Amino acid sequence: MADASDDLGIPMKPARPLGPGASAPLKAPAMPPRAPDLVRSADAARTPEAPRRPGEPVGQPRRSDADMRKLIVGREITLSGEITSCDKVIVEGSVEANLTNCRDIDIAESGLFKGSASIEDAEIRGRFEGNLVVRKRLLIKASGRVSGTIRYGQIEIECGGQISGDIQAQPSSEPGEILVDVATARVAS
Repeated sequence: MADASDDLGIPMKPARPLGPGASAPLKAPAMPPRAPDLVRSADAARTPEAPRRPGEPVGQPRRSDADMRKLIVGREITLSGEITSCDKVIVEGSVEANLTNCRDIDIAESGLFKGSASIEDAEIRGRFEGNLVVRKRLLIKASGRVSGTIRYGQIEIECGGQISGDIQAQPSSEPGEILVDVATARVAS
């Protein structure tokens, strides 16, 4: 019954005899063999992009966690000095330092940071004492304690969180530096 085969070698039934005025059935053109799928292998090599934060520029590539310049000060570790050029600082121990050119700080419940920090975002579950400038969002969790001179773009304080000292909101367009009032500086000298 099967005396013809298609392009893939699958046996086919013979065509029905055509009646008067019927035209021959159309046969689909043969497809050329598929080339290796190079697009799929390129997509497989591409790593998925991490979700962006609200307000983060779309044109700039984000660093993955593996590429992130991260400093972790573990429990029962004390660090003092100058910290510069890092993406994230995680404080679980004790840090006494000046922190500049850094994006995020995360102070764990066991963490203490004394000094000054000028950063993008801060999440504080432990203690911060000193000068703090957060250009975007300052989040103080229920166990967090912040004291000193604090400037922030946005602030969120969970029930139980504490903040004290000279506290002011600043527009996000202002540079992240604490300016000394000239009248106050004259009285102090």
